[in-house]
Amino acid sequence: MELPLDYTTLRLIWWGLLGVLLIGFALTDGFDMGVGALLPFVAKKDEERRMVINTIGATWEGNQVWFIVGGAAIFAAWPQVYAVSFSGFYLAMFVVLSALILRPVSFKYRSKRPEARWRSMWDWGLFIGSFVPALVFGVAVGNVLLGAPFRLTSDLRSFYEGGLLGLFTPFTLLCGLLSVSMLVLHGAAWLAIKGEEGPVLKRARAIGTVAGVASLVLFAIGGAMAAFGDMGFRITGVVDTAGASNPLRTAVEAAPGAWMDNYGRYPWMIIAPVLGFAGAAVGLLGMWRKSAVMAFGGSSASAVGIISTVGLSMFPFILPSSIDAQSSLTVWNASSSHTTLFIMLIVVAVFLPFVLLYTAWVYKVLWGRSTSEALKTNPDLY
Repeated sequence: MELPLDYTTLRLIWWGLLGVLLIGFALTDGFDMGVGALLPFVAKKDEERRMVINTIGATWEGNQVWFIVGGAAIFAAWPQVYAVSFSGFYLAMFVVLSALILRPVSFKYRSKRPEARWRSMWDWGLFIGSFVPALVFGVAVGNVLLGAPFRLTSDLRSFYEGGLLGLFTPFTLLCGLLSVSMLVLHGAAWLAIKGEEGPVLKRARAIGTVAGVASLVLFAIGGAMAAFGDMGFRITGVVDTAGASNPLRTAVEAAPGAWMDNYGRYPWMIIAPVLGFAGAAVGLLGMWRKSAVMAFGGSSASAVGIISTVGLSMFPFILPSSIDAQSSLTVWNASSSHTTLFIMLIVVAVFLPFVLLYTAWVYKVLWGRSTSEALKTNPDLY
């Protein structure tokens, strides 16, 4: 049976959907992690900390679903990418999952006992559960840009030849710090929307301003290193965009500076890095002018721009190999079958609107500022 969408189009659609899921995760669970990373520094008293926690307390569990859906999408649409990344980066994933497990435990346990030491311990648990994933996710993106140390055998079995400590290089740490600063800015902007005016917001705006400046500087340095450093990959042979998924049939070479090629080939892609810089600048302006809408809109736009810059710069690569360029995984050579992609697209088209509508409804129902006064009267608050 001939499907209504050709293989090439479906691959492009799923590449775009993967980007949408990653951006959705950054925009929703991103401000949760940003708030968690800010918690020990913007809130000094228990009442202030409870107020900060309750700005995200009603929605953090739903926001975390984006992470799960993103992993499921990689597994279903790009099985070879899932196999290589989740096995090769296993220890890093274990660190992230441990931190993510610590976060809900900290949410639930901190107020079970009144002792200051007990609550402080779980507050730092929230910090670790927010800061560590933000850092490691950025480090992971840096490693994707550099290329992962894996190779494929003739029967497409993957062998990863790196280690946990090898993931942390000057460039990948820069990417990790960019991720942290981007999400801290986003978290500070969320506090401006959901928190009550007072000392907490004053501290959040001060730290958010530093994070915004750091985002601009680190994004610029990272872009310069990508353009002029020893990283980048390029397809040298003929590309069969509708061919069978077999990475070993694609001729690829390591080419320093190649991550800039797409901007010459598709000039419209420059919108992504411009949005990354402009969004951070608008977020900073919102912090200075005490405009919550401007701050959150700017931080959101910056996250969209920064993440899109990585995806568009690398296209059509998804996970290149630093030790065997021929094994690199691309949009065209690592996807599921034509039929699988089409069936999954139907499922997404049917259920995604319901998920988005339900999410919007939840935010509408739970909207409103978290205040110190509500802590005294609402027994459901953390």
